[in-house]
Amino acid sequence: MDQSDAVIAEAYQEGLSHHHAGRLAEAEACYRRALASNPAHAPALHLLGVVALQVGRHDIAVETIGKAIELQPLVADYHSNLGNALAALGRLGEAEGCFREALRLNPKAPVTQNNLGNVLRDQGRLAEAEASYRSALRLDAAYAAAHNNLGNTLRDLGRLDEAVAVCRTALGLQPDYAEAHNNLGNALNDQGETAEAEACFRAALHLKPDYAEGHNNLALVLRDGRRFAEAEACCRAALRIAPTYAEAHNNLGAVLRSLGRLDEALLCQETAIRLKPDFPLAYVDFGNVLQDIGQFEAAEASCRAALRLRLDYPEAQVSLGLALMALGRPAEAEGCYRAALDLKPVFPEARFNLSLLLLLAGRLDEGWREYEGRWEVRADGFIIPRGFAQPRWGGEALGDRVLLVHAEQGYGDTLQFCRYLPAVAERGRVVVEVPRALVRLVSALPGVQEVVASGDPLPAFDVYCPMLSLPAVFGTTLETIPAAVPYLAAEPASVAMWRERLAVLPGLRVGLVWAGDARRHLTGPPTVDRRRSLMLEQLAPLVGIDGVSFVSLQKGEPAAQARPDGLVLHDWTNELGDFADTAGLVEALDLVISVDTAVAHLVGALGKPVWLLNRYDTCWRWLLNRDDSPWYPSLRQFRQTKPGEWGAVLDAVRTALVARSGAA
Repeated sequence: MDQSDAVIAEAYQEGLSHHHAGRLAEAEACYRRALASNPAHAPALHLLGVVALQVGRHDIAVETIGKAIELQPLVADYHSNLGNALAALGRLGEAEGCFREALRLNPKAPVTQNNLGNVLRDQGRLAEAEASYRSALRLDAAYAAAHNNLGNTLRDLGRLDEAVAVCRTALGLQPDYAEAHNNLGNALNDQGETAEAEACFRAALHLKPDYAEGHNNLALVLRDGRRFAEAEACCRAALRIAPTYAEAHNNLGAVLRSLGRLDEALLCQETAIRLKPDFPLAYVDFGNVLQDIGQFEAAEASCRAALRLRLDYPEAQVSLGLALMALGRPAEAEGCYRAALDLKPVFPEARFNLSLLLLLAGRLDEGWREYEGRWEVRADGFIIPRGFAQPRWGGEALGDRVLLVHAEQGYGDTLQFCRYLPAVAERGRVVVEVPRALVRLVSALPGVQEVVASGDPLPAFDVYCPMLSLPAVFGTTLETIPAAVPYLAAEPASVAMWRERLAVLPGLRVGLVWAGDARRHLTGPPTVDRRRSLMLEQLAPLVGIDGVSFVSLQKGEPAAQARPDGLVLHDWTNELGDFADTAGLVEALDLVISVDTAVAHLVGALGKPVWLLNRYDTCWRWLLNRDDSPWYPSLRQFRQTKPGEWGAVLDAVRTALVARSGAA
């Protein structure tokens, strides 16, 4: 060995020592010193490229390792590390070729098999990735990273039990493996084991506090558990560590949406899309928030962008369907929901939204069947199964058994469907559970033997039925809706009292309800209420109609809104303690004008005239292309012809009211 060779060998060996110790800058200097003496020293070129790869200079790594391969094309490690550099640049096909060449040169390299599995998984070739990881494990059964990566792939394939077992094997081999704790948490979360998943993510973060993905995944579990403040904090922790982490920006947007902070949510999801333009979930979540704020055309465009990126995306199909429904295109929306169910047959959200569309279209028989899927939906503010041990009632004779019929949704739903209770009572003994504000009113229904307020102890019962399942039990179609009214009645003494008090009001006595309940006890944006409700000042077109006296039936925060100039509004709502009290006042009125809220149902159930101010994306119960209702013969609809446009609706109401007051 001449002196020059000795210098090169010394520099190279010194570089190796620094490299193994993690002193990358010193290693790089040594390799460059060796190359200064011999630019064709392939091992130094290779390791100089590896250093570049380790510090994130991936393009330089590709160039440098490529030169080493030109000099020594039969070294497997060179091809393997070139594959790593190409994979880091997203050049997955080229990376795959490098790994396969490395394996041709050295078939017994578990690390190369593992890395080949990674690029195959990143290309969506999951079965091939699984095979590659299993090959790595046949070569080295104690290879924790290959177990971990196999677990991820099995999760992607939906084989969750296997994924959990493989991740646990990885942790048995390497208990301080933060990534394996994280990935086990993901699989457990998919299984619905949220408490154990949370523990896994926290274990990962204990081992690796600066683990951005761990913070983000913990946020997902917390969000699903409705612990939104904690979830927001986790997302922000992830972003402090990795400010360009698109998934964390998007997840933060979803959390903020649940908190009703829609402007902030939009900014987060816009940032996620800017950082990662090929991120389908971000387009779907962005579209969901756009729908919340009423930008339905933009929501449609965002969902379609998601589907261009990923054709087999059932969640995007559902979100697109919702946007199309809001735009008044139900046939297209139905296609979306059915496409989602073709892709994902067990998809409660798709089934539920399809049921609403079918009911809206008047296809009640199929609609009621699909509506039973509502119990499987897990979403903010949605109905929760009661978990009774007793069996569900399906319409059979009761004999000596006691049936519990329980309310399940809002006041309006209960008022609409309590009409079935007398027919139910004909089949045996019935106990009814309803919100406390409805107890007195529902107690007067024929055949109902006992009414219990929600939250009070239930008496003994043998079978149960949710109230909104009664139409399915009775096989209700459009033609067989039990529409005889009144089916509810006010107390005669209350009616007499209100008629005496209202006798001083001249002309037509008209009740007004301009806003629904925002349901602030629920998380998530009150988007439906925002679309169905008006501000009191928007009723200005009703001012100045001769022969009309207006009476407020509005309760809650909207009752305090400023009145438009000239509107005289008589208000006794502070005397209305429950719906029985309200029924007495309604009976003393000539007409009620109401947005889509419980009072409209009450008036219809009493058989009194009610004019419904209805939003463009109407609730299913009001059907399509109608100005009447088969549920309430005394109801007349005044519908928006454009989303959010109330002006034409109120002009039509004024015209009708002028005509009615003149006739009166």
